[in-house]
Amino acid sequence: MGALLGLMLGVGVLLIWRSGQRRPVRSTSGNSWTRRRTEALLQSGVHGVSSGQLLIMQFACALLAGVIVLLGVRTVSIAFCFAAMGFFVPQLVVRRLRTRRSVELRDVWPEAVDNLGSAVRAGLSLPDALAALGTRGPEALRPAFARFGADYRSTGRFIECLDTLKEALADPVGDRICETLRVAREVGGTDLGYVLRTLSAFLREDARTRAELETRQGWTISAARLAVAAPWLVLLLLGTQSTTLRAYDSATGTALLVIGGVVCVVAYHVMLRIGRLPVERRVLR
Repeated sequence: MGALLGLMLGVGVLLIWRSGQRRPVRSTSGNSWTRRRTEALLQSGVHGVSSGQLLIMQFACALLAGVIVLLGVRTVSIAFCFAAMGFFVPQLVVRRLRTRRSVELRDVWPEAVDNLGSAVRAGLSLPDALAALGTRGPEALRPAFARFGADYRSTGRFIECLDTLKEALADPVGDRICETLRVAREVGGTDLGYVLRTLSAFLREDARTRAELETRQGWTISAARLAVAAPWLVLLLLGTQSTTLRAYDSATGTALLVIGGVVCVVAYHVMLRIGRLPVERRVLR
């Protein structure tokens, strides 16, 4: 009798534990770093460049910066510091292009949604409404939608072409629109026009609010970047003096450079963390 009660108690505890909320299992494959870099390239609008090619560009920039500084100041430790900075220059350029494209898309998405809603209300089919954005939509979005129209005319498979469009846009708003159209295509419904109008109003309000916040914090971020870059510019100027070169060739000078680099990196990331605005993530991949 005691064994039966113990078994029932164990089964009850197991069922209670299994009934709770559980996080979805995410893939932890070794290519996640490559996928993130590839997605960053797509979101920055840089097409035809793979993650491996970006890595090669980073090593090339590091080598070029290190050689130039070494020829100028003839100090290995200082040249190594600037080579490390040069390694991250292509990645920072991609991040800058990504931010610029995100701002550009944020400003043109309401117009694109309005055009899409007008086409749907006019009686066009969903594929034709999307393809029409390739000629009458905002300039920044025309290539992706024109490619969708060409793919649909050649294959006639709306869902597959919609998935390709999502990957080409690589944008949270684009994901939301594609999934809304996918549901409307599969299950039908008469509320698509209302949903698109509501989404357009929400996107305009969000763009206006975010633009105001970014304008207010822009001068603070610029000042912080200048504060991080100033010591290294001074170091580069002081590197032309022979006494400075001898000081940084020593173990103490090298340790000072390493500590200064770590402090600058940590301070810069803390500054970005404090001043970062909430970023919409791609949850509807």
